[in-house]
Amino acid sequence: MAKVVLENVYKFYPGHIPAVQDASLEIQDQEFVVLVGPSGCGKSTTLRMIAGLEEISKGNIYIDGKKINEVPPKDRDLAMVFQNYALYPHMTVYKNMAFGLKLRRYPKDEIEKRVHHAAEMLDIKDLIHRRPKALSGGQRQRVAVGRAIVRKPKAFLFDEPLSNLDAKMRVQMRTEISKLHGRLSSTMIYVTHDQVEAMTMGDRIVVMKDGIIQQVATPMNLYNQPANQFVASFIGSPPMNLFQGCIVEKKNGLVFDEGHFSICIEDIHRSILTSYTGKEIVFGIRPEDLYDASGVSNANLDNQIKARVEVVEPMGAEVFLYLNTGTHSFVARMDAHEKECRGQELTLSLNIKKSHFFDKETGACIGL
Repeated sequence: MAKVVLENVYKFYPGHIPAVQDASLEIQDQEFVVLVGPSGCGKSTTLRMIAGLEEISKGNIYIDGKKINEVPPKDRDLAMVFQNYALYPHMTVYKNMAFGLKLRRYPKDEIEKRVHHAAEMLDIKDLIHRRPKALSGGQRQRVAVGRAIVRKPKAFLFDEPLSNLDAKMRVQMRTEISKLHGRLSSTMIYVTHDQVEAMTMGDRIVVMKDGIIQQVATPMNLYNQPANQFVASFIGSPPMNLFQGCIVEKKNGLVFDEGHFSICIEDIHRSILTSYTGKEIVFGIRPEDLYDASGVSNANLDNQIKARVEVVEPMGAEVFLYLNTGTHSFVARMDAHEKECRGQELTLSLNIKKSHFFDKETGACIGL
């Protein structure tokens, strides 16, 4: 297995167009790391540079302490699973999985042992004599993963492997890949644009935007302590609500004033926000940290938002309410037994201890 290190890595396309900028990252041996971000953020380019499929413009990449900038892809001992499966259509499942081992002149009995072991692990043993056209999307993806497993590489690289599957199969396959990581105890680097995949699969998540790493953290640290406004709005489904307003000093103390509502700043935030008095900032609150004030005993009248319900989305055990204050749209996550309906006026209380504050100019989390 392998430790993978990126050291100030850059990738420029013709015309000096930056795809990845100053990426530094340490992926520990046997760690499952997910690169996530919107389309065009540089995550797949980063993965392809690790694989050797893209040249590095600047910086260094190391595997187990060895610099691999000039090492050909075939000599890096990495296995990559692609979005489009990349299976040979004229070959059976068995031959697809065995092909890489045959090229490396492995003994026939060793090839057979590895292929059957991987097929059993992935529950495709009954499919090894079929060709790819006779398989479902999920089965093809299992074959692609199996072809990587038989290699016993130093690390596995996954480039959006589940994006062509339907919603139910994506859930099933992400669980299978997580189980596989546990069985193989291998280093895995996984690229996705789906933050739910990232949150449920990764030991750590690397959030990228415009070719720049925004934050590297465990899923829950990323969710609870976003480093900046972009991470706060990207991670979470629905995402964090963000309101622009001003920090002002009033009789009752320091207050965040949005115009339609105001929030009293708690002691835990007061010291870091005092220097922003008179300045505009961005206030963030997760949908689950908003409550119907009518159902909250001893609700703080200073920390409430009045809004109209625009859309109700029943989700089974919970319901998402899309609301509008007149200047801002936002989302609240409620229990399914609540009876709110479209057009209703609601007063919402906030769990102010779970609030976040961001610098309006830089987007950075204030106090992090």
